[in-house]
Amino acid sequence: MNAKASRYHEVHARSMKDPEGFWREVAEEIDWVKPADKIFDPDMGLYGRWFVGAECNTCYNALDRHVERGRGEQTAIIYDSPVTNTKRNISYAEMLAEVKAFAAILQDHNVKKGDRVILYMPMVPEAIVAMLACARIGAVHSVVFGGFAPKELATRIDDSQPDLILTASCGIEVQRIVEYKPLLDAAIDLAKHKVKDVILLQRPQAKAAMTEGRDHDWATLRDAAIKAGKTADCVTVKATDPLYILYTSGTTGIPKGVVRDNGGHMVALKWSMHGLYGVKPGETWWCSSDIGWVVGHSYIVYGPLLHGATSVFYEGKPVGTPDAGAFWRVISEHGVVALFTAPTAFRAIKKEDPNGTFIRKYDLSKFRTLFLAGERADPPTVEWAEQQLQKPVIDHWWQTETGWCIAGNPVGLGTLPVKHGSPTVPMPGYDVRVVDEASREVARGTMGAIVIKLPLPPASLPTLWNQDARCREAYFTEFPGYYKTADAGFIDEDGYVYIMGRTDDIINVAGHRLSTGGMEEVLAGHPDVAECAVIGIADAMKGEVPCGFIVLKAGVDRDTKEIEKEVVALVREKIGPIAAFKLALTVPRLPKTRSGKILRGTMKKIADGESWTMPATIEEPKVLEEIGEVLKGRG
Repeated sequence: MNAKASRYHEVHARSMKDPEGFWREVAEEIDWVKPADKIFDPDMGLYGRWFVGAECNTCYNALDRHVERGRGEQTAIIYDSPVTNTKRNISYAEMLAEVKAFAAILQDHNVKKGDRVILYMPMVPEAIVAMLACARIGAVHSVVFGGFAPKELATRIDDSQPDLILTASCGIEVQRIVEYKPLLDAAIDLAKHKVKDVILLQRPQAKAAMTEGRDHDWATLRDAAIKAGKTADCVTVKATDPLYILYTSGTTGIPKGVVRDNGGHMVALKWSMHGLYGVKPGETWWCSSDIGWVVGHSYIVYGPLLHGATSVFYEGKPVGTPDAGAFWRVISEHGVVALFTAPTAFRAIKKEDPNGTFIRKYDLSKFRTLFLAGERADPPTVEWAEQQLQKPVIDHWWQTETGWCIAGNPVGLGTLPVKHGSPTVPMPGYDVRVVDEASREVARGTMGAIVIKLPLPPASLPTLWNQDARCREAYFTEFPGYYKTADAGFIDEDGYVYIMGRTDDIINVAGHRLSTGGMEEVLAGHPDVAECAVIGIADAMKGEVPCGFIVLKAGVDRDTKEIEKEVVALVREKIGPIAAFKLALTVPRLPKTRSGKILRGTMKKIADGESWTMPATIEEPKVLEEIGEVLKGRG
């Protein structure tokens, strides 16, 4: 590996050898009310805490300081909504004025430092205003996807116990309007914790009924606050105080509320915007996620604004709004230098436009880098994107719990050689290891459980909301001295990390541990396959056998049985008979969460005839019924 042009090895080595010195230096990029007494205190919390004794305000660092230093006229947010045919450029000064006013509205509703506020919102600028307004006054926000099922929303209300919920009348999908208010009303009725106030943004596409005495009209409050000149100053918080809670689904039915603190979060995200993504202040960056996901928190809202960049805020899809050229239109029109999206978005584009016809309709001259994350980026998709764009395509790996990248390719330090199938190398502060069931490190190239040696770097979760014991059990008990990622894979001789799937995606076929991710790579390499998923299904003889589900590219007009035979033969050729891969099924689409992750676990339960429940985060519930029908048809 020739990486002479990259400063990566020097930077990562320093973060390992002198973590406190490294992060103290990085923290100089943040404005502190009071600097830290200790950069890291190993005796605090579950594994130690960063920037102990420091005081700060995240909203000040995201908005006020840029305005104070002459960046007020620069665009902070570009709102691009093809589903409503709306575009708006919002400057840092305009965003600050809106946030100051809305923060005053929150205070008028008795929201104080440490109080929780739930946002049940679509992708509208008011959602960003609300997040930053909470941060401004030290309130803890918890964003829940608009359209989330009432039962799931109710569990989050009961866990975080907010006094106030912010919502909108509806969200807008490609072919339908999702009315939020009936879902929210049902959730409030179900929840044991009683919410006192709801502030409702009425969208023109659907008006919602107001509950007298509880519901307040967003626009009326906002206009009155602006007219009266109401503003709220930044409230000083501790670096170790919570900024937000973000829920992930829990196996017990009680959701896991991942806590993010203020200080470490700012430090790590500010470093990543240039160190990892190579973006400079003033440049236009686009993360095409949703604010309901950690990616949206980190790289639509906080990361770009802390860095003084311009962030594209997109209410649309990669295809269907209006076509497979949607992403290229946004990049061209707004001068985007780097895009961060999920591999599934590119698989959707590739499926609809396999020859890249739309790509060549747009001027992408300012565009430098494509970043992929959210689930494993299969090499065929990466190769297609490289061929079509003629730009670097960078896979990287991280989790809700870490808040930013664990392993990636640090463009700002000098890009390392790309190896397809690997998100490249650990970022500063991450000591990534591969171990066996007894926590013993395994040899390079050997599959095992991927763990991170403690302490975790800044921005990683300090705990779960009001669940220290559960956090310890979920992440720090199975492998003492390590954080359990629950991902499986290996590290090669060059130190490149390979994520082959979740730990439970490693299937045991007659005693052989095999990666479903490796089989998916082979299936995705077939010229007619747009998307695929491999699961292990129960087998009386071998314990488990793999089953592949394939979605064909648009326009493929061949006998599906022939294609299925071909992909079975491909796996036999590339991986060998040991994989016992004999079953491939063609399906119209794969069941996914709203972030694009394929619901392999639920598919496995259906295939094994086990009881299963509809996942709260699923994009289209009826897709699972289609999977069930296909499986029935094959016996």
